Amino acid sequence: MAEGTNTASGTSNLQRQVVLGLARLQVILMLLIFIPAGTLRFWQGWLFSMVFLASVVFLTFYFLKRDPHLIENRMKGGPGAEQQRSQKIIQAFTGTLAAALVIVPGLDHRYHWSSVPASIVILANAMVLLGFLIIYRVFEENSFAASIIKVEAEQRVISTGPYRLVRHPMYAGGSLLLLATPLALGSFWALPVAVAITLAIVVRLLDEERYLNANLPGYEAYCSEVRYRLIPLVW
Repeated sequence: MAEGTNTASGTSNLQRQVVLGLARLQVILMLLIFIPAGTLRFWQGWLFSMVFLASVVFLTFYFLKRDPHLIENRMKGGPGAEQQRSQKIIQAFTGTLAAALVIVPGLDHRYHWSSVPASIVILANAMVLLGFLIIYRVFEENSFAASIIKVEAEQRVISTGPYRLVRHPMYAGGSLLLLATPLALGSFWALPVAVAITLAIVVRLLDEERYLNANLPGYEAYCSEVRYRLIPLVW
């Protein structure tokens, strides 16, 4: 009886953390987009925020029901949660750029720096959705897809689904999402920020591969079977 009560309590605590985390994300995202824009009359900001937040909410609650272990691991992120100093630095740098990625388009909208056609904005939002779809497939295949770099006691190499094509499909989906974000928000000026974050992701995955080669049995053999890290037939 006590064990069942503890399990129910743990699930309830995780659900509460998830709801609070999503609410905090929504508030922060809206503030970062609309305060720099200086107006709520920013349809690109509304469209992107709805696409982004709806995708995050769906993924979170879908896998909260199917794979609570995955969501629990995804909740433990950020520079402070990383175990390696190099990753703490990379995460801090990436977090700063992620904020700039939505702040710059707001400023762009306020000062009319860019003129991105509506068709491009809509297509870019579709690319954001595609990035989330790739992440969804990753979560389906890999219950160990944590927000920080670590190896759990029972962890094994995943080589099915999108992992048959590239070694880091979650970073591939995330990179697509990030590169599409400036155009989804109607800004050309934020594209260099997206490129900088993508380069930071490359640095992170190279460091992660060194860690996994040393700590995850079978990962080196997997690397010899799947040649491409991020983009099939390219790299």
